[in-house]
Amino acid sequence: MHVAGVDSSTQSTKIVLCDADDGTVVGRGSAPHPSGTEADPEAWWAALRQAGEGLLERAAAVGVAGQQHGMVVLDDDGEVIRPALLWNDLRSAAAAAELVRECGGPQWWATETGSVPTASFTVTKLRWLAGHEPASAGRAAAVLLPHDWLTWRLLGGPQPETPLITDRGDASGTGYFSPAKGIWLPDLVKTAIGRALRLPRVAGPGEAVGETAWGAVVSAGTGDNMGAALGLGLRPGDVAVSIGTSGTAFSVSEVPAADPSGAVAGFADATGRYLPLVCTINAGLVLSATASLLGTDLAGLDALALAAEPGAGGITLLPYLDGERTPDRPDATGVLRGLTTRNATQQNVARAAVEAVAASLADAADLLAVACGTKPGAGRVLLIGGGARSPAVRQAAPGIFFSPVDVPEPEEYVALGAARQAAWALAGTAEPPPWPPRPAETYTGLAQRQIRERHAALRDDTVTWDERTGS
Repeated sequence: MHVAGVDSSTQSTKIVLCDADDGTVVGRGSAPHPSGTEADPEAWWAALRQAGEGLLERAAAVGVAGQQHGMVVLDDDGEVIRPALLWNDLRSAAAAAELVRECGGPQWWATETGSVPTASFTVTKLRWLAGHEPASAGRAAAVLLPHDWLTWRLLGGPQPETPLITDRGDASGTGYFSPAKGIWLPDLVKTAIGRALRLPRVAGPGEAVGETAWGAVVSAGTGDNMGAALGLGLRPGDVAVSIGTSGTAFSVSEVPAADPSGAVAGFADATGRYLPLVCTINAGLVLSATASLLGTDLAGLDALALAAEPGAGGITLLPYLDGERTPDRPDATGVLRGLTTRNATQQNVARAAVEAVAASLADAADLLAVACGTKPGAGRVLLIGGGARSPAVRQAAPGIFFSPVDVPEPEEYVALGAARQAAWALAGTAEPPPWPPRPAETYTGLAQRQIRERHAALRDDTVTWDERTGS
């Protein structure tokens, strides 16, 4: 029997068809999404159907893992009111600051919702909508996350009887859900947009929430990071570092996190546990942008970076090319320091880009460890995502993380986690099916403390104009 897992990310839809018993992948499909920081959800649905052609009809169950935080607003008839604002749309930065001030400050938000909202969180996008598109806000009757909307379409929407469904993992990234209590906080929605909105029912882990038109069981779905954790079989103490469009470091925990600094998001996972997470806006796109700057592709960037010595000849890149979420600098830009006539080579610039991404995510992993009460580098570090396929990243990572790094075999782990959740819903068991872990290669290297020190100095020395003036 087969199950299908859908990864609806910022850039594309990926689908894996798996054996329900052991997770063996027997089929794959993919389709691109339009670029940008907002999107018509119908483009995701079209991509899902394209990627799933010849696969979905073979599945006895389907699960969707989607990009977190996106805002899909529906009217009373179930029609999408405006293009969805995605997680990487930072126009709601001012709205985030307003909401934090209005509702008791960072400690209150961390205690009540597990996170201090930044521009990525859905609640801030609702406030932005109220302030900048009041006509759209006035039509809004319901708000969904991207995976919620796709699950709804699989269940038959838009029909009056089609239920709105989410899970606690993805719900925990909205800014109006309590992971610790497992409940919505609807007053925060009303505070943000000025009116009550219909929210999806929060399904339990492993729950079957309905069927597709072809009779396949549909699971509750989840967020992309929660899907990756489930696909990896992440254990408490492990730290997964994902280099995709964004960068993330996350770990499974038995207790909820509540970090008033806002650096660690206190999410829930897809199994009934918790998934404290640190996210950076800038990751894989830094590598592709640097490759373009150097007139090459990603393979060429790898070759250049591997030809340079660790430390990039003294060049340090602060990789906040598109603003940053951790640290919270939505107006930041990239900074290159240490460039001289002696070290100004393509090889060193390429190496500096690789080291910048790794150092930014190593900072994230350290913040996560502190929030979880563990020593940085004490557990296993797993490197995943498209960036983990880079030979230069693999070589540099152990020295910058100060730890051996395991790189599981390349796989669509978000989609795999969605498929595992689908198999769980199909089986109706108390725990997800015990799919065996994928093989991993371990990378080691000498600690390159000077790289982290230079990165930290540049990070701490560089502030935005607003931070300097306090405006």
